[in-house]
Amino acid sequence: MAPLDGKVAFITGAARGQGRAEALKLASDGANIIAVDICEQIASVPYPLATADDLAETVNLVEDTGARIVARQADVRDRESLEQALQAGLDAFGGLDIVVANAGIAPMQSGEAGWLDVIDVNLTGVFHTIEVTRYPLTERGGGAIVLISSVMGLVGGGSDDSGSIGYAAAKHGMVGLMRVYANLLAPHGIRVNSIHPAGVGTPMIENEFIQRWLQDVVTQTGKPVDMGNALPVEILDPDDTANAVAFLVSDAARYITGVTLPVDAGYINKR
Repeated sequence: MAPLDGKVAFITGAARGQGRAEALKLASDGANIIAVDICEQIASVPYPLATADDLAETVNLVEDTGARIVARQADVRDRESLEQALQAGLDAFGGLDIVVANAGIAPMQSGEAGWLDVIDVNLTGVFHTIEVTRYPLTERGGGAIVLISSVMGLVGGGSDDSGSIGYAAAKHGMVGLMRVYANLLAPHGIRVNSIHPAGVGTPMIENEFIQRWLQDVVTQTGKPVDMGNALPVEILDPDDTANAVAFLVSDAARYITGVTLPVDAGYINKR
């Protein structure tokens, strides 16, 4: 018997990258998946976001594991569209056990527009995700919520640009959401934790725009950017985050709640 047999997981930002890896891991562990992604471009984001074709590929890959999946395009900034996507999954699977708030953007050189969008997606979007799922989880008798933050949610990194500052602020804000909801939802048997990865090999950071931003940080500060981890690995694999998610939502972590878990090859400790 797989560890998540009979469970249903709702995952935002599931079309590619960490979200897709999380969907595949939880599906491989026996869960059925409700996958959502905006699949549209946000003007302040300088790199390509996921597409409907990406989400369709996630569907194919999940189905290849033998799990079932309901996939919908939805914007975490729009609570109504998120509710509709969730309801489609509830109609198909009958309940909800796991929530992974993964959707996020990194508009690091987008000025005021970047600030507004990154707060809307990375913080307000997470708030919406928790709010629309908390009652289905309660009806199920409990469950687990995992918020995908960043090492930048635990350290003061970034550059002198509103988009970059907003990214760090939103990722720090997710910790506040996690801690409040861990207390609010504990009486209902719902655990809430956050994961803080270092750089992960996904399209969000493996693109020319983020590489240019890193170089601009060097130019601004006159110092090299130390993106190095303590362990001898330059970049993590999306599966590393997915494995941590799988642990936190499993019965093996049944008494773990209110925790900020770095998955960072020692990045934070090295600071």
